[in-house]
Amino acid sequence: MFTKAAARLAGAAAAATVALGLFSTGAAHADTFIPLPGGEITETLPDGTAVTIRLTDESANISPSMGATPLHRNVWVSGRAEVKVHAEHNGVKLYPGYVVGCQVDISGGGATGGANASSNWEGKGSGGVTSGGNLTLGPGQASTFWVLQVEGPNAYGEQGYVPAIKFKGQEGSVTWADSTLGLEGCAGYAQARAFVAVEVTTKFGRSEMRLWGQPFSLG
Repeated sequence: MFTKAAARLAGAAAAATVALGLFSTGAAHADTFIPLPGGEITETLPDGTAVTIRLTDESANISPSMGATPLHRNVWVSGRAEVKVHAEHNGVKLYPGYVVGCQVDISGGGATGGANASSNWEGKGSGGVTSGGNLTLGPGQASTFWVLQVEGPNAYGEQGYVPAIKFKGQEGSVTWADSTLGLEGCAGYAQARAFVAVEVTTKFGRSEMRLWGQPFSLG
């Protein structure tokens, strides 16, 4: 059964954190594979348009320590983000990512990291990545790791990189496999959780929504 959770991008409510995959003392250097349940929601926009967001095939493979020090962790994350708009619209943006926290309730943060993908603006959007990035966090800090960095104009029309694919068809998806997320500087307890953020534009305006995955422990 999927875990259902959603929040608006602005003022997203943090769900209760659930610690999974804790490491025993005798297996401090062993990788831990964590299958994750993903999730699914259907939101109805103010104009009546229904939008379905799914997070599937989600997992994490965690190394609790790199360089024989508790300040370093490494995780390989995999998953698939899907969105379907059940009506005509003027465009969709799909932003998959992870929030990572060090001794803090993980509900948001800044953007960093990423990888490359592609999109077909005229039809069904799709993307796939296999690389990743690194985060440096101290106690009480959280940050966002974006799965994508797609070349294109930003909100000001300047050429750069955006962490999303965009499409005008009814369906779009992004698949990532063994995307590397490294965490440094956190001497305490660390967690991460996936999210799928979606922005839909219709003739009545623009709406934003987010599906949260289940939190998991980085040790």
